[in-house]
Amino acid sequence: MYTTIVTPRFGDIDALGHINNTVPAGWFELARNTIIKMFYPATEIKREDFPLVLVHSDYDFMGQLYFNHDVEIRTWVTKIGTKSFTLCHEARQQDRICVKGNAVVVYYDFKAEKSVPIPEDKKQLLAEHLYKP
Repeated sequence: MYTTIVTPRFGDIDALGHINNTVPAGWFELARNTIIKMFYPATEIKREDFPLVLVHSDYDFMGQLYFNHDVEIRTWVTKIGTKSFTLCHEARQQDRICVKGNAVVVYYDFKAEKSVPIPEDKKQLLAEHLYKP
């Protein structure tokens, strides 16, 4: 499991005084950076060499998030397939799960424009973070 701490920005607040429901999607994307770097450690991304595409994401809002407390994003792998893997995210504030989400990422060859099998060494790296809650 990976943990990312996010400090809400003033602009993340909506008219109701809580964090807008569009914001956690960006936080979850930020938290996926650690996984992405396992596959593509280069500092400059080149489309033709980049091996991943996000094909699905979903979110369940369980409670409100507020401006005045940091948010802990927990990320882990829940499934490793032949050509894709699934990540689970939780946004926690003050020990409460406020948002849960999943992301399905496909190993992809942009030159051939098709999904391809995940290399075994990458599967092993993902397996180190495999967790089924």
